[in-house]
Amino acid sequence: MEYVTLYNGVQMPVLGYGVYQIPADECERCVLDALDVGYRSIDTAQAYGNEGEVGSAIQKSGIPRDEIFITTKVWIEHYGYREAMASVIDSMEKLKTDYLDLVLLHQPFGDFCGAYRALEDMYREGTLKAIGVSNFYPDRLVDIASFARMGPMVNQVESHPLNQQIIAKQYMDRYGVQMEAWAPFGEGRGGLFDNPVLQAIGSKYGRTSAQVMLRWNIQRGVIVIPKSTHKERMQENFNVFDFSLTDGDMSAIAALDTGKSSFFSHYDPAVVEWFVKMVEEGKKK
Repeated sequence: MEYVTLYNGVQMPVLGYGVYQIPADECERCVLDALDVGYRSIDTAQAYGNEGEVGSAIQKSGIPRDEIFITTKVWIEHYGYREAMASVIDSMEKLKTDYLDLVLLHQPFGDFCGAYRALEDMYREGTLKAIGVSNFYPDRLVDIASFARMGPMVNQVESHPLNQQIIAKQYMDRYGVQMEAWAPFGEGRGGLFDNPVLQAIGSKYGRTSAQVMLRWNIQRGVIVIPKSTHKERMQENFNVFDFSLTDGDMSAIAALDTGKSSFFSHYDPAVVEWFVKMVEEGKKK
């Protein structure tokens, strides 16, 4: 495994296992499979509804806690200082741990400033080893990096060959924020798995398009957290450290960038309203 060092000195695996959209009744088995393959970084979130299953799997694995890097994310519904702090404590109980390696604010809406202050205080207490944000576009990232007591250590954003986040990464690098990619395969949208450029590069090394995509992000200094419910695919995604892409390969992939999200834009007012509706519905449950 390769690691990146966050600006506070914490080492984080460059390859992790994400559990987004994995149903609770499958999650424990999937995490156990991932840990058996060799993953030592697990990425979950309050909004995923599977923190408890992740915690059970880690506990059942028998792997020492200090060998596993656990990330979770605070959902918008829990923003605000007191609410965020209480939600992180609840997440720790579900994850069966007395500290977390990384906690992110999941979305750049609502009282994220109050929530971030809570993360800062929990970091200073030692409860959190690192803090950061997710889906913060350059404007919001510069804002929080400039005016918070401590800048985010990680920003988790959509990043794959069709949406490479070039400008966003430039700002993250400028402010010492580590970029982490969710949906490193773009969920296959835009025909990514069958993209002829990726397939041609993969054929040179006897690799799949998926492995090429992971290797590409890793070589440009981006953490990746691919998801799969199949152990053989987890193994395939894990085997990306014994080959390297050439400068020509990297340039060919760079040319695939559309500069547009394969999902939605956080700048779109309709998208913001969609998130507001999700929060309102969540409070009714």
